[in-house]
Amino acid sequence: MGWWQLNADTLAGSRFVISRLAETFASLRLLHVGDVAHPGERTWLGRHLPGYRALLAADPVTEPLVRAGLGREWIADFLTPAPRGGEAFAEEVARVRSTPPAVARAHLRTALAGPLPAGLERDDLPERAAVLLEWVWEETVRPYWERRRRVLEADVVARTAQVSRGGWASVLDALRPGRTRWLGENRLQINLHEYPPREISGAELLFVPVTVQRAGWVAWDDGVRYAAVYPCAGVLADTGARTVPAGLGALLGPARAAVLVLLGSPVSTTQLTALTGQGLGSVGRHLKVLREAGLAERWRAGRSVLYGRTPAGDVLVEAAGTGPDEDPGGQG
Repeated sequence: MGWWQLNADTLAGSRFVISRLAETFASLRLLHVGDVAHPGERTWLGRHLPGYRALLAADPVTEPLVRAGLGREWIADFLTPAPRGGEAFAEEVARVRSTPPAVARAHLRTALAGPLPAGLERDDLPERAAVLLEWVWEETVRPYWERRRRVLEADVVARTAQVSRGGWASVLDALRPGRTRWLGENRLQINLHEYPPREISGAELLFVPVTVQRAGWVAWDDGVRYAAVYPCAGVLADTGARTVPAGLGALLGPARAAVLVLLGSPVSTTQLTALTGQGLGSVGRHLKVLREAGLAERWRAGRSVLYGRTPAGDVLVEAAGTGPDEDPGGQG
């Protein structure tokens, strides 16, 4: 397994950030591999896969570049620079574009665990990669970004609340179950690969959610910044249409039932408004009724007021046919 050695100050100073480039790269991988996890991803893939395939068919270099960059066990590092938080997409992709060509080729050889195909022995690979990522962003991510951003923010709020309630170990173990794990003795397991441990004490440690469910990787500016990218938790990850079980909708009303389903992960009223499309007043009334019925609870996490299901709420949702939220993990 691969793990990072860090001190208490590094963990205490770590933070969650949202990255447009990370979301874009995760979407690129989904387009290329087609390994969907829920109906929302399948709908999105069906909408954008023809355009992606047409783009690659018109460019004989980019398709082998993506195939090499994704690798078998390792992603070419220059394709996934460590996020810094608060950056525009153009700032992030500029770091891909500015990669020295020799470095990009070396990263591709590492991802392939062997020599490059002859067609990739060229100097324009960083530019081609940046152009492809820009296309994926503009055509397949940006049109949905406001909704995806709300989903990512909801995940960050939920994880932050989990830190305050259960400590960092509970959060780290749940990021990518079976892959990330707090090992004790200041060690963080970050994947299942047999790589030498890295000492990252004193560096910046970031955790970066993406909405693509079978996504996950690590990135770093060595000695300065390290990032673990992980899939959003539970029902929040499905940015497509959500189906409320008919029985639950009949019992509570479709709008109130939709709110209860989303409470499997802690969320605020603002996030529920964005995720459901309902007005703030309506969401507030639904939460009040659910709390009075003992199906929901609220608590404060820093400056946020969060809502989640009670055990009784979990039982009701399960009985209606929508199980508790699960995180199927990711690759890499």
